[in-house]
Amino acid sequence: QVQLVESGGGLVQAGGSLRLSCAASGRTFSSAAMGWFRQAPGKEREFVADVSMSGGTASYADSVKGRFTIAKDNAKNTVYLQMNSLKPEDTAVYYCAAEKSRVVQTGKYEYWGQGTQVTVSS
Repeated sequence: QVQLVESGGGLVQAGGSLRLSCAASGRTFSSAAMGWFRQAPGKEREFVADVSMSGGTASYADSVKGRFTIAKDNAKNTVYLQMNSLKPEDTAVYYCAAEKSRVVQTGKYEYWGQGTQVTVSS
């Protein structure tokens, strides 16, 4: 069974930084891509960033480009989200996700973590 465990959330002032981590476990875990999504109160969950676990190609939502960086460590089955220049509108629960597809990146995420709260104060 695949488990994704996030860590690194917290409270930070606007302009500050946080680094989220997501560790995947499972005896046979392998994924074509892992990513981050977020959901603010009263809003739908939205895509933040993802990365191909093989080639390392990363994609970002327009709202975080230039401020957030996604990175991966294949040996540890871990992805990171470095968040800089945080804004109050970045406040949300951040979820890690992984594709069930092991080779071809499909954009369909079927494994999800429990989420970690990020709060940015103004």
